[in-house]
Amino acid sequence: MSVDSTGSERIIIVGGVAGGASAAARARRLNEAARIVVFERDAYISFANCGLPYYLGGEIEDRASLLVASPQLFAERFRIDVRVRHEVQAIDRAAKTVRVVDLETGAAFDEPYDKLILSPGAAPIRPALPGVDAAGVFVLRNMEDMDHIAAAIPKATRAVVIGAGYIGLEVAEQFRHRGLAVTVVEREPWVLPFLDREMAEPVQRELEAQGIALELGQGFSAIDTEGERAQAVVLPDGRRIPADLVILGVGVSANVSLAREAGLEIGATGGITVNAAMRTADPDIYAVGDAVEYLFGPTGERARVPLAGIANRTGRLAGQHAATGSAPRAPAAWATSIVRVFGRSAGATGLSLRRAAAAGIDARAVHVVGYHHASYYPGAEIMAIKLVYAPGTGKVLGAQAVGGAGIDKRLDVIATTLHFGGTVHDLVELDLAYAPPFGSAKDPIHMAAFAAQNELAGLSPQVQPDADLSSYQVVDVRSPEEISATALAEAPHAHAIPLPDLRDRLGELDPARPTVLSCRTGLRSYVGLRILAQYGFADVHNLSGGAAMRDFALNRGVAGAPTDLPKPEHLGDPDDPD
Repeated sequence: MSVDSTGSERIIIVGGVAGGASAAARARRLNEAARIVVFERDAYISFANCGLPYYLGGEIEDRASLLVASPQLFAERFRIDVRVRHEVQAIDRAAKTVRVVDLETGAAFDEPYDKLILSPGAAPIRPALPGVDAAGVFVLRNMEDMDHIAAAIPKATRAVVIGAGYIGLEVAEQFRHRGLAVTVVEREPWVLPFLDREMAEPVQRELEAQGIALELGQGFSAIDTEGERAQAVVLPDGRRIPADLVILGVGVSANVSLAREAGLEIGATGGITVNAAMRTADPDIYAVGDAVEYLFGPTGERARVPLAGIANRTGRLAGQHAATGSAPRAPAAWATSIVRVFGRSAGATGLSLRRAAAAGIDARAVHVVGYHHASYYPGAEIMAIKLVYAPGTGKVLGAQAVGGAGIDKRLDVIATTLHFGGTVHDLVELDLAYAPPFGSAKDPIHMAAFAAQNELAGLSPQVQPDADLSSYQVVDVRSPEEISATALAEAPHAHAIPLPDLRDRLGELDPARPTVLSCRTGLRSYVGLRILAQYGFADVHNLSGGAAMRDFALNRGVAGAPTDLPKPEHLGDPDDPD
């Protein structure tokens, strides 16, 4: 291992946010003698980029609180040389140097390294469309972007946010808090398109209830300008949405040009290829963060996962390996994430059912609706969970959750199960903390796992909320009042037989026909299914999530559709969740 004239190993880190800062701090803690230099092309390192939208809306008032660490702190605490406004423009792998430009002075110089860690991150995508570079059009990546947007807000009355992912919806929410008229434009047919539709729909309805206009399913074709300033977003159908302020939130592209020009391998999804030590094909060069391809746990394939958590954890491992020559293997990424939008929260971990299908992975799913703690304890909030699992083995493949308080806890438990390769049977057996202010004796996680177990055992075969029910004999076991309030979407032929009357009205049904039962959320219909199955109905199914989830899956834009999640059901058992 080469060293400089002082006998110290030279570790150079490109990029100071998330992965880079974590790598630098970990390397120092394990190697006091190393010379560690961090080059960051922006003006700040180690800032809370996930907090930027909340400063725009005023929820975070102190701008300085977003600055997690400064060059001065790194110098004083770690003796790490952090140089902001310095851009690494080239890597000479043979000479083991990087070409650096001081962006303030324009001076260029070569810096030698023994180990090089690349953490260049990702850049917001600016589609090659007319007007995207006009004044008043912004992206939100760093502190400078945030400052520019914050300065523009007081002069604006109308904002258009392009992209309905996490950043787009967070910014839209904060603009609404500031009193702007807000429109969200999204190319996909629903917001948060990484979620399955019925799990995203409650967020969509919450946005509309808060006065945010949605333009879904077509994206945009241009930004119309007056002089050099944006004045409207043009949709592909020709309509114009007036805007004083436009935010581009259509995704990010990995910053891989430095690695590519150095001859390092770029993977199929556009990220730098690394091994379990976060090493590239060059054993002296590591890469971490949004610019790399991680092992994606649910599929076992490589994928880009541009999230802060995995960037920080793998940055730490790369720093350790660079400083000591060994480190634990990098973990798989499970894409666990969450967002709050006004009164709703939504999140996911692992595979959605739609993504599983796209990857050719056979998967099943169940939906449950429950409270985040005991219903009789004040403040209980409703949540819906969709649990995705493998047929046969019951291996957990992923989950989605939407609701109010407590969905983070459930997603974290399921993410932990994913990490350890657990099954729905493991979820059933989990000993979770219970007291009325915190949870239920049967947690919503348990309820979802029970439903999955029943499906795997053949006790309650499921059909998904958006299934075509036209060929089924459909039985709606809700009360007449419930059916009147929310009809079972796209099932006008359904037999309305309240659950208490089902045994007495079996003669109205044909036991030879394939049958689907529905209730409000899927619990009473499960009971009805078990009744029919034991009275000779051989091909009987439960509508997963019931009429509520079917409404969310199919009733996009229907006037009068409910905005709230349905009240959970219970059967009166002593140990029922509520």
